Amino acid sequence: MLTIKVLGPGCANCKKLDAIAREAAANLQLDAEFIKVSDFAEIMAYSVLSTPGLVINDKVVCAGRIPTLAEVTKWLTAITNG
Repeated sequence: MLTIKVLGPGCANCKKLDAIAREAAANLQLDAEFIKVSDFAEIMAYSVLSTPGLVINDKVVCAGRIPTLAEVTKWLTAITNG
């Protein structure tokens, strides 16, 4: 099972990233656990200086912007096939 974390304070951009990640996982029919990380110290532990951030299986794949659905789908595909 994949672990997908959305890093951020819970703003509109964080919510949008969460929705995109969930849609990508659903489209690929992946079993994934989604975790929202809003604790500043935990976000900093990933060396993310600007939010929102996306972490898949403890690897930061994006920070400081909202990726497209196609980008997230590509990252999930690469991780599940890798």
